[in-house]
Amino acid sequence: MSITAVLDYGSSNLRSVTKALEHVADNSSKIIVSSEVDQIRDADRVVFPGQGAIGQCMQSIKAKGLDEILTECVVNKPFLGICMGMQTLMDESEEDGGTLGLGFLRGTVFKFPWNAKDKKGDAYKVPHMGWNRVYPKIEHPLWKGIKLGERFYFVHSYYVKAENESEIAATTDYILDFTSAIARDNLFAVQFHPEKSQKPGLQLLSNFLQW
Repeated sequence: MSITAVLDYGSSNLRSVTKALEHVADNSSKIIVSSEVDQIRDADRVVFPGQGAIGQCMQSIKAKGLDEILTECVVNKPFLGICMGMQTLMDESEEDGGTLGLGFLRGTVFKFPWNAKDKKGDAYKVPHMGWNRVYPKIEHPLWKGIKLGERFYFVHSYYVKAENESEIAATTDYILDFTSAIARDNLFAVQFHPEKSQKPGLQLLSNFLQW
């Protein structure tokens, strides 16, 4: 039986991610939530979810000794980062006065400008919260069955600017055109919340379990 480990470092949205994965899993897949290094290492797949502030996230990851096992997992098994689980993979973030990330992916996490206005002169709301279109830039198994420009659910005040354009798996337009998905080898990460994105989100999670 294939085991997918949902990384538990203290994030508050573990239940919704786990329930969504269980919903799309078949009898050959088992979903576990774990902060145990050995369990995560032995899993066939790893999901790194998250929400909140990156400073607290990085502090918790290091305190639990999870940074080392994450270093192993991102290079040797299917790995899915979600929201903060995507931002934490980058080099650094402007959040919390400037915070170093895990550095698995080249790029920086920037704060959305607060004074931006749309074509009508109305101010954009920050955080970017709600449904928005995602435009895949590459062919990838996790996009199977998902149409171009499908809507997914976002909640974030910071966005990723990836340095390597070949790793940008999708972009989304809000205030500016930002990286909403990134992919490299066995690693795939998204800024949106597939567990809150109804049918297309469940399709992406199902694709991940079959990847």
